Amino acid sequence: MPIHSIAKFGIGQVVRHRRYPFRGVIYDVDPVFSNTEEWWLSIPEEVRPRKDQPFYHLFAENADTEYVAYVSEQNLVIDTSGDPVRHPQVEETFTRADDGVYRVRTGSRH
Repeated sequence: MPIHSIAKFGIGQVVRHRRYPFRGVIYDVDPVFSNTEEWWLSIPEEVRPRKDQPFYHLFAENADTEYVAYVSEQNLVIDTSGDPVRHPQVEETFTRADDGVYRVRTGSRH
């Protein structure tokens, strides 16, 4: 039986990608890779993440747009900017506390 690592980040945390210029709010966590093989193989081999680590679902944004991202733990770091995330689903799903952490809204579907 494989050993699963404990997720380093939690629901509502704001994180950014270690390599690429985007950030987002975590709204779900998979203990190990849980996307399609096609998706995984579409990532260039030299930067393809391991499957045996937590993967995070993000309401993400970059300078141009908002979208949903699926990112391995090894590619995320805490975002310390303190800036709110502008993705439209963030407001539907979370409330933002004074400390900048997002908390799931009561009755949210996520």
